Amino acid sequence: MSAPVRRGAPPGEVRIVGGRWRRSKLPVPPLPGLRPTPDRVRETLFNWLGQHLHGWRCVDAFAGTGALGLEAASRGAVEVVLVERQPQLLRALHEHVQRLQGASDVVRVVGGEALGVLAGLPAARWHLVLLDPPFDGGAALFEAALRQARRLVAADGLAYLEAPQPWDEARLASLGWAVQRHLRAGQVHAHLLRPLDNLQP
Repeated sequence: MSAPVRRGAPPGEVRIVGGRWRRSKLPVPPLPGLRPTPDRVRETLFNWLGQHLHGWRCVDAFAGTGALGLEAASRGAVEVVLVERQPQLLRALHEHVQRLQGASDVVRVVGGEALGVLAGLPAARWHLVLLDPPFDGGAALFEAALRQARRLVAADGLAYLEAPQPWDEARLASLGWAVQRHLRAGQVHAHLLRPLDNLQP
């Protein structure tokens, strides 16, 4: 969520769309280029996922404002890991977790580079891995994040990818993924991905 799509100041807050913290507003640090996932895209994503994530374990690998991961926790996830490297955003994430009642029981904020943190998480444990890499990070970053996510998800798990362009099926298949749903909203392409069964090592 920390990738620039346009110049200028980010919105001053994000809003949790559903679940126990529905309508909670979270302040956003004034960092130029910050790109929170729009409410409409988050609402669509959680419509795809079925609204309730009771018992799910989730990783928000490029957390930024934390809107995606906190939305998952609001909707019943039992474990959510928020990964962010930017110090100001890290402070804000810790504040969000303290502000939202019960969040500290299920949400863990981890500082560091996303790929390194993902590499240290247990494999085949997670129901949902959320990937919103910097849009200017290059194809190698996206591919590395998708590979790590494929290692992390359970057999029936899913990944969510935001990107500045759609990812074609052949390219995703080479990384062990198939597209389940796709949405374009302005300059954002949102993909819900499921793991392929025939991934080769």
